[in-house]
Amino acid sequence: MTSHTGSMYCPTAFSSYEHIVLAHGGGGRAMHRLIDGLFARVLSCPDLDTEHDGALLDLAGPIAVTTDAFTVRPLFFPGGDIGRLAVCGTVNDIAMCGARPRHLAAAFVLEEGLALSDLESIVRSMATAAREAGVSVVTGDTKVVERGKGDGVYITTTGLGTRIVPRRVGPRAVRAGDSVLVSGPVGDHGMAVLSVREGLEHETPLQSDVAPVVHSVAALLEADIEVRFLRDPTRGGLASALCELASASGLGISLREHDIPIRSQVADACELLGLDPLYVASEGRFLSVVAAADAERALIVLRQHGCPQAARIGEILASGPGRVILTNAIGGGRVLDMLSGEQLPRIC
Repeated sequence: MTSHTGSMYCPTAFSSYEHIVLAHGGGGRAMHRLIDGLFARVLSCPDLDTEHDGALLDLAGPIAVTTDAFTVRPLFFPGGDIGRLAVCGTVNDIAMCGARPRHLAAAFVLEEGLALSDLESIVRSMATAAREAGVSVVTGDTKVVERGKGDGVYITTTGLGTRIVPRRVGPRAVRAGDSVLVSGPVGDHGMAVLSVREGLEHETPLQSDVAPVVHSVAALLEADIEVRFLRDPTRGGLASALCELASASGLGISLREHDIPIRSQVADACELLGLDPLYVASEGRFLSVVAAADAERALIVLRQHGCPQAARIGEILASGPGRVILTNAIGGGRVLDMLSGEQLPRIC
């Protein structure tokens, strides 16, 4: 995202338009005014303000990298918007690698007719979320598509981070007897987006949980806790994330239903719509598998670092390889499986 501050273009003249027009993606004066007057101004940082198409970064390896595209509908929902989601989703994926996110690149596909006031709100949300996560947006790109060819705005973010501790976290590090923890109530994001989309009203409004979890993850790793696995339960929710772990590790997983935190309004909304909250996405939670001996200490660390409702919800088993078994309060069990289709499309 080349900034042209100091050139012939006025850095605030982007507001002479009220909506995105095709010229904003044409490479000419209108596009440069949009970049200077909005993106470069709101997301300003030394690496972005270099008047160059790319960024030169000083990172010591190993390096974690990830990329993700965000197409949520609607663009604004209770607790967040597509801008906050685009930052949090990618920095959280970096954190799930056991790494601390450092920088982001962002690409915007804007639809002709998008209100510039909405775009400014989205970019400001990105800046706020980036500050919360301790990252900077160092480069980017903007394209404009014709009216009716998009859905307002799509955002792709790529993240770079550096490993926090030398050991790797991942399915191959998981061992039988390990404990499964979740950082807080699950399903908030998916039900908040769906409720707006479907026009549902609740006695207590649903709020998305979208937030960076990078500081909680760093606290866990820096406390010298034996963290084997990390995953944020986004699309497919908690159940799909654990099914993927069981399959990749070749181990079984036992879950206790009554220990899994789910807000009552989320459970009620799911019951109304015939959805299983264990398959509904969260965007500000994460699962961790830790050595059993470290489980209680891990919960204390999480509760002291932004996760007051963190809970121990199950164990890793040597038996039943590849299976996830959920046990209810009266001892009945059911096998959790991967979703066969898309339960809630366009939620991230």
